[in-house]
Amino acid sequence: MDYEVDYSEISGRLVECPPQCGMCCLCQPEVLPEERPFFKRNHPSALVRSRGPEPYTALALKKGRGSCTFLNGRRCSVYKDRPAYCRQFPFHLYASDRLQVELDLSCRGAWTGSGVSAMDEARSVVALASSRADAAMAESKAVYTEFYANCREAGVMVDPSGLRMSVSENLAMFSDISYLGRIMDAASIEPVMSLRAIQPDREPDMASLQEAGMESAMESMGSEDPLSVPVYCDPQWNWNMFMAVDGTVEWMVMDDEGELHHKAFADAADVRLRVPDQEGAAVLRDYIRTLNSRDSFMGSVFSLMDENGYEDDMSNSYYGCLSVSIMDLLWRMSLLDHFMGTGCGAEGMREAIIFYDMDRLDAPTIGAFV
Repeated sequence: MDYEVDYSEISGRLVECPPQCGMCCLCQPEVLPEERPFFKRNHPSALVRSRGPEPYTALALKKGRGSCTFLNGRRCSVYKDRPAYCRQFPFHLYASDRLQVELDLSCRGAWTGSGVSAMDEARSVVALASSRADAAMAESKAVYTEFYANCREAGVMVDPSGLRMSVSENLAMFSDISYLGRIMDAASIEPVMSLRAIQPDREPDMASLQEAGMESAMESMGSEDPLSVPVYCDPQWNWNMFMAVDGTVEWMVMDDEGELHHKAFADAADVRLRVPDQEGAAVLRDYIRTLNSRDSFMGSVFSLMDENGYEDDMSNSYYGCLSVSIMDLLWRMSLLDHFMGTGCGAEGMREAIIFYDMDRLDAPTIGAFV
């Protein structure tokens, strides 16, 4: 292994697997070639080809959309022989020009402050994934080298560590609604934006901010496939799913057998954008620190730059993407409050992060998750 492994996101944290949850079992796991003989021999009907542009061998889901076929009573019946990707959860290994361990904050077991050392677990996960990580790192380093060369040629290159430092020094701006609109405007208008030049908006355009957050959130809810829409495991361990059709959000709960049960509808335009209170803003700032440190978030920004033909300066792209992500999160906080009365304090913001983070980690990047 000739690359760095960054464990900073999980340093000092504890993680556990709440027995009532089963959230990770809604994520259809790939079955690696070396794992297939066990399932072919013992559970042949459990192997399927996943849906999507790049199908892979995976474990079957109940009714093709629910939890893993091996989840019974929220317990895994093949736990000792579960696939590597099941063993990794809630850790994600992201390959860029280094390997970084990221923690899926949609897992409620990442929030309890109980359990085992996340660092110890993550080191074991990295060791088990070493061969896959080695191959991914060889490819991702080449991709990143090419990306940086393209940025320099287009004249849009900025030191990524400098971008992160500028966000760290201005966290209060990114958690303050009076700045977010101005940052998004500057990112789309200025040739090269600077956070130092941003002044607060004394009368923020809440309608425009609501539209920005709603548009981003609704895009992820727009699929008719339950496997592709946001899932939120609430404090009562219900699997809540949200689908958007023609501006209307339907809230459903999926049961353990894969059946969807309607709960309520909401016109997205009626979901009033809420602003976090002081305690909620503190939780938001902590999450912004996490996003700002994640290589997968940076890789997602890079992916958009590549898709857009390197037209925008890297600083504009980074600050703009971060602001839109925060608005998406705030709108989801507002949606949960609209449906469930979760509020906009520390608890409401934590629930919104639990609702949002898995989608954030699923965003396209130029690197690869191992």
